[in-house]
Amino acid sequence: MRIRTVLAIAMLAVPAAMIAQTQPAPPQGAPQADPQGRRGGAAQGRGGGQGQGRGPNFPQQQRALADAGVLARGKGLYEANCSACHGIDLRGGQQGGPNLLRSQTLLSDKAGELVIPIVRGGRPTPPAGMPPMPPFPFPDDDIKAIAEYLHSVLKEAGRQGRPPVDETVPPEKILVGNATAGQTFFNTKCGSCHSITGDLQHIASRVADPRELQNLWLSGGGGGRGGRGRGGTEGRPATAVVTAVSGTRVEGRLARIDDFTVSIVQDDGTRRTFVRNGSDPKIEIRDPSAAHRTLVPTLADTDMHNVTAYLWTLK
Repeated sequence: MRIRTVLAIAMLAVPAAMIAQTQPAPPQGAPQADPQGRRGGAAQGRGGGQGQGRGPNFPQQQRALADAGVLARGKGLYEANCSACHGIDLRGGQQGGPNLLRSQTLLSDKAGELVIPIVRGGRPTPPAGMPPMPPFPFPDDDIKAIAEYLHSVLKEAGRQGRPPVDETVPPEKILVGNATAGQTFFNTKCGSCHSITGDLQHIASRVADPRELQNLWLSGGGGGRGGRGRGGTEGRPATAVVTAVSGTRVEGRLARIDDFTVSIVQDDGTRRTFVRNGSDPKIEIRDPSAAHRTLVPTLADTDMHNVTAYLWTLK
């Protein structure tokens, strides 16, 4: 499987009280599957959901899960395409995506019917503080598999949207690459922008574990050549320079662009929108994360793990 772009499903937050409310327990003896293929109730004893002597605490923990094969497929698709934005445990990732454990949309969704329009249409104008989400032309079955996997994680969640207790991806499953091969890949593909004596010096000492490191570099959060901060390209929005035929230039943060208009927000907070007519006005976009979005779809799993293994040696 190839790693695609690390953007995915953006959703609104659900009030904690809605997640925390207690609901009746499902009928006993009803077999269910979890993402690992076990039967008998995936959430029992985990995350404060159905375990620890309590019944299910919100509707997601009462629904029957999809087949284990569908959940495994959805898990793989989510980790490859969504985790850098929404986090490996759904709590939000390096690219600033929202916490899906508190998603009103996901809580209301039954079988992907509310998720499909969001993935297909994207969120070009997300809520304040959230990055825009481009549309993804995934087949319905792929989106439904992702939605079913998300439901399976929510089923195991604790009260008030807490994630499951166990780790979704143990560190030993991340550090499976060849560090020497990763160094070769890094020098070829990454060395023109990043430096192990500059922005990436001691990078492995600045993160909690290999999973965070992998999310960090895949999302472009490792910085640029000469930089020393952890943030780097992470969190730096795309900017645009709009030049009218008259020569007037306006520069600011890119808020929206489509075939008809382009909107930017200037440093003083003023939002300017320009009608597009072919090449008028001229638009120059500067996106710090563009190089990473171009690179990520070309990565094989081996490349990703090899680079992570190499960067983990940079203590």
